[in-house]
Amino acid sequence: MNSSHFQPTDNKLLMAMPDESKHRVYPHLKLIELTLGRVLHEEGQPESIVYFPVDSIVSLVSVMADGSSAEISVVGRDGLVGIAVFMGGESTLNRAVVQSAGFAYQLPAELLLFEFNNNQAIRMVLLRYTQALISQMAQTAVCNRHHSIDQQLCRWLLMSLDRLSNNHLIMTQELIANMLGVRREGVTEAAGKLQKLGVIRYQRGHITVLDREKLEALCCECYATVRDETDRLDTY
Repeated sequence: MNSSHFQPTDNKLLMAMPDESKHRVYPHLKLIELTLGRVLHEEGQPESIVYFPVDSIVSLVSVMADGSSAEISVVGRDGLVGIAVFMGGESTLNRAVVQSAGFAYQLPAELLLFEFNNNQAIRMVLLRYTQALISQMAQTAVCNRHHSIDQQLCRWLLMSLDRLSNNHLIMTQELIANMLGVRREGVTEAAGKLQKLGVIRYQRGHITVLDREKLEALCCECYATVRDETDRLDTY
């Protein structure tokens, strides 16, 4: 989609800002294109910029000393990348990498921190979002430990779809394997099963979900748990 189609209100957190905050924040927003695989910040680095995706998806990834990694949560048009800015940590232990290419608004971190400290309405919205994100992290850890690669892939696809405006993802099997922390062969086998069942169509890094209802039926309970908690907290 052309960048001219986007407005700050395409991101739910930016849309939820009261008018006085919009007047202060919106002039400082910069719409940028996020390419697939771009790293927005590395673990341990201070977060001087926060990102509000509008049609892109960003994965928060935990990286081990041996270089292996696994996704712990995803951020799309429902949220922002950079919660450490207002949670007091200034930096995180996670890498933020673009999972699905698209656009996002960036904002100097100190401007968001000012709004958090001086506007109760914004503070409550950001804290509710953070709670939903923490719930997603916790359920992802449980899913990765107790459920099959097939189920994890279904959960991953559904969570990605919830953060897009269509049913199409541009994603290589290698990157999916890195996100799930599993071998590429496992993802290839799981994706092949879904394709044979008519749930998805996969070709050259393009994944199209053909039957969402069946995809949800094949998924473990982790997706519904995260979705329901997000919906409960989504009062903005």
